[in-house]
Amino acid sequence: MIRILHLEDSDLDAELVEAALDAIGRPYSIERVMDRPAFTAAAVPGRHDLILADFVLPTFDGISALAVAREQCPDTPFVFVSGTLGEETAVDALKNGAVDYITKQRLERLPRTVLRALAEAQAKHDKRRAEAALQALNETLEVRIAERTRELAASNAELQTQIIERERVEDALRLAQRLEAVGQLTSGVAHDFNNLLTVISGNIEFLAREMTSERSQRRLAMMKGAADRGANLTAQLLAFSRRQRLAPTPVSLNQTVASMRDLLQSSMGGAIRIETTLQPELWPALVDATQIELVILNLAINARDAMEVGGSLTIETANVTVTGQPTRPEEPIPGDYVMVAISDTGTGMPPEVVKRVFEPFFTTKEVGKGSGLGLAQAYGFVKQSGGGIRIDTRVGEGTSIRVFLPRVEGAFESPSQGASSSDRAEAPASARRSVLLIVDDDTAVREVTITRLAEAGHVIREAGSGLAALASLEADSRVDLVVLDFAMPGMNGAEVATEIRKRWPGMPILFVTGYADTTALMTVGAVGPDSIVQKPFREGELERKVALAVANRLQPGLRLVSSGTAGH
Repeated sequence: MIRILHLEDSDLDAELVEAALDAIGRPYSIERVMDRPAFTAAAVPGRHDLILADFVLPTFDGISALAVAREQCPDTPFVFVSGTLGEETAVDALKNGAVDYITKQRLERLPRTVLRALAEAQAKHDKRRAEAALQALNETLEVRIAERTRELAASNAELQTQIIERERVEDALRLAQRLEAVGQLTSGVAHDFNNLLTVISGNIEFLAREMTSERSQRRLAMMKGAADRGANLTAQLLAFSRRQRLAPTPVSLNQTVASMRDLLQSSMGGAIRIETTLQPELWPALVDATQIELVILNLAINARDAMEVGGSLTIETANVTVTGQPTRPEEPIPGDYVMVAISDTGTGMPPEVVKRVFEPFFTTKEVGKGSGLGLAQAYGFVKQSGGGIRIDTRVGEGTSIRVFLPRVEGAFESPSQGASSSDRAEAPASARRSVLLIVDDDTAVREVTITRLAEAGHVIREAGSGLAALASLEADSRVDLVVLDFAMPGMNGAEVATEIRKRWPGMPILFVTGYADTTALMTVGAVGPDSIVQKPFREGELERKVALAVANRLQPGLRLVSSGTAGH
């Protein structure tokens, strides 16, 4: 709101001025006065934004009004609006402090003049305020400089500490990013490689049934062994990239180490002495029992290779509470852990090797002596399990690798060694052959799956995509089990499973995958080891889990008798 003080004795002229002010385009208010006493009383600082004044009044003139305004409210812009203002008089008025003058015959100029006067007044106000602030700044500058100097001097030591810590964190971040990038690459390679191995392994098994010559059987066995080594390689890659399927359970690491002693001794050879230091009352660890055995074995083999002639291997367990923040990506965050440490008296590792020791395929061993995946697999498994690893090593003295695993809270009982008779009940024979829908976008993989399950006595329907599978079920939903690939273009297995659950809630699903997102599988209900078959297929695993799924549909709760354990 623009506040205007108008000195005008003519009612008509006042109305004309007010009409002209409407063109300003902004709200305004006018306080009108007609004589000296009223003007003198109204012209006070901060009350008005602008003064408009006639030049000739009966008992008062504009020059006198300008003098009063300059004395009482010098910051308020003053504009003459008069019908008799001559050029010489106007010049004198401007010299005495008026901002502008307008003749009543040219009132159309008034809005522009008013806006300009207000803008100039605001600019002068801003300038004075800036000058005052600058003056205050100059007056306090020396004091502020002294205070700031003291602050900088006091924080210099802390700043140096922060710089060192930042460099450490940046180094750790770069390492973590490099390992994450390699992990993403290896998981993709493992997925595609597992599909290839499924086709290779499956067809080797089929050929082995048809070929009878000893020479052919020997060659097929060599091929099968190579395919199995490839499957183990992809399992290690998935472990590093933290994409493997884990089944964490409460595990006593003391029992694990004790049960592995004979295996470790045979792997170490007679020249290496094995010692164990097992803490009594050790907390149970929440970990995949099979995978932690592989980690301990791999670390022990690495230790053996680091000891050229004899030496000592020590395996230690302990309850540990970590309080410090990690300095490297593989180290544990603060918390309670169950620790198992493998220490050797070997050659140790220099710092440049320690920096890369968890990278896949990085090895200092001779060609053919190691894949460079042992520590990478341990790293991936331990981080996926929620723990960490620390390496303490000195060149020429040996290395200690400590594995930290999350503890189980609360009471813990050792798992029983055998299943009860009720758990091992035979599934009743089905009155008809079960119908399976096999869904896989890879034709060669699908053919291997179909052949194995058809030979197991099942009736097979097939689909090459998720949409094709849904269309097949729409046409005929009389299916006992859907065997569903996880990684497919378009709709992946999780999305297909979600849609099947919506349309056919009771339909059982068995996932077949070379690599799967654990979270996505859990979302669609694949929470147990019997709901997933890993590619490439281990001998009998696919047939066993399909039979179990079909039997559970016929009579929920029954389990099949099995002479073997599903592969991981």
